[in-house]
Amino acid sequence: MEILLRALKKIWLLRFLRRIYLASTYFNHKYIQIIQWGFNSNETSNFTYQLTQSNLNYLSFTVSAVLNENYQIVRKYIDEAQNDAALREHILETTRNSSQRKFADEKILFGRRLGWYAFVRALKPKLVIETGVDKGLGSVLLCAALLKNAEEGLPGKYLGTDINPEAGYLLTGRYAEVGKILYGDSIESLSKIEEPIDLFINDSDHSVEYECREYEVIQKLLTKRAVILSDNAHVSGSLADFSLKTGRHFLYFQEEPENHWYPGAGIGISFSA
Repeated sequence: MEILLRALKKIWLLRFLRRIYLASTYFNHKYIQIIQWGFNSNETSNFTYQLTQSNLNYLSFTVSAVLNENYQIVRKYIDEAQNDAALREHILETTRNSSQRKFADEKILFGRRLGWYAFVRALKPKLVIETGVDKGLGSVLLCAALLKNAEEGLPGKYLGTDINPEAGYLLTGRYAEVGKILYGDSIESLSKIEEPIDLFINDSDHSVEYECREYEVIQKLLTKRAVILSDNAHVSGSLADFSLKTGRHFLYFQEEPENHWYPGAGIGISFSA
């Protein structure tokens, strides 16, 4: 039998088929997830999903390393966001009453945005800016963090930008008390801002040139402790290049979605020592 197996291994076609089979086993389960998602989800872009528990641990460690904050405190912030019943109810009710509900799911899954929330809670920024808000899921999550900070005596505000006048429909109610959306071209909107920026999140036009231009426009407004997050760092090196050019540190966090076909995006993080 061993002689036969050794002989078979020498046959190129059999080795080829065996290698192809082994490689396909890493992806076959994804096809099942795609079919299930096709029946169960309404989303057409900006897919939402839960992160695996180990991935949430890595996310907590990443935020704690960047801000020199205790891991347990950062993890508490992430759990706080996931367990915010008032925020979840707001998102559900607003989605149900929106004309955009046919493109959204009723499951509330924040993914990497939980890292955004943790940055706001730990950094205590006075001004948070997010370019490209889409439905506004990140907007209300960031504003929820700002409201928590305000309860602790450290208020801040949120500004979002989007070229789509229908974007950001989730940013209403008490969350709109600490945030608003500037409609129009992101570069033009950013050019009019004069206040210092503590946290900047890029998630607008994903072309490399446009992303670079956003960083150039806001560079002069960044405070010494300012953190920049890129939602496009899994496909663009713009923030890494900007960090190298300006003497800032850079880290990258990669998502690991739980039970979802999408391989995950990431967070590019630029910060000063």
